[in-house]
Amino acid sequence: MATADDLKFQEFDDAANLLAANPDATTISIDEPVEIPKNQHSRLQEPGREEDDELLGTDDSDKTELLAGQKKSAPFWTFEYYQTFFDVDTYQVLDRIKGSVFPVPGKNFVRLYIRSNPDLYGPFWICATLVFTIAVSGNLSNFFIHLGKPTYHYVPEFRKVSIAATTIYAYAWLVPLALWGFLMWRNSKVMNIVSYSFLEIVCVYGYSLFIYIPTAMLWIIPQKVVRWVLMVFSLCLSGSVLVMTFWPAVRDDNRRIAVATVATILLLHALLAVGCLAYFFDAPELEISAPIIPAHNTTTKV
Repeated sequence: MATADDLKFQEFDDAANLLAANPDATTISIDEPVEIPKNQHSRLQEPGREEDDELLGTDDSDKTELLAGQKKSAPFWTFEYYQTFFDVDTYQVLDRIKGSVFPVPGKNFVRLYIRSNPDLYGPFWICATLVFTIAVSGNLSNFFIHLGKPTYHYVPEFRKVSIAATTIYAYAWLVPLALWGFLMWRNSKVMNIVSYSFLEIVCVYGYSLFIYIPTAMLWIIPQKVVRWVLMVFSLCLSGSVLVMTFWPAVRDDNRRIAVATVATILLLHALLAVGCLAYFFDAPELEISAPIIPAHNTTTKV
């Protein structure tokens, strides 16, 4: 018959022998969570990853993204699906506008303002306001430039509204679509590429155009130097939002491809600003020709 000593586990005997040999040894209970020292935890993290977590998001932001995706689970042919894209309040829109006008270095605009709830309300009305602002300001600028000239007769140019609408909305939708497709293509080749959703990219581009609304109002000033200085200033602000948003997404790609992508983003953004200023505001000077006096036939009496 087995004795009580035979029923003991060998592991318990080994543990008892170890404790007898080293009474100061530390034991861990399976009922208590294991705590990792702070210095060991810091060693586990790779250097430089804290900046990446701040720019590209953390686990909390990923959970927020999943929760935000659960709200958009309605079928795309229903009204409720599109209603979620406009489910924002005034404070959120104002906060995102402020973030686009005053960009913070080292902060990702998508993760900081948009990722929890991307919307189309702000981009749609910002583009609509910019269209009418450019068209009206362009007409006023043309009026003030040629005011007082005898051969000038003011006629409102309503076609500028349609031209401005086509240009602004094509830029705000086609460029994000191309960029989204490019990021998806590069993500299939480089696993570290961060792919934003199409709605997030549209949201970034829409809010980045807000700075041009007050700038277009100031373009009425009939001084070319002032206009171009305002354009460069606005381009730097809005362009920095795009660079700080999309550079962390492509910097793990090939160096040349990453730089070329960011340069293309800035180039298209600059072409929009320069094109609007040159077409709607830098109107050509009217040529004032001298009045033609008809010659009268004279007869001479001999």
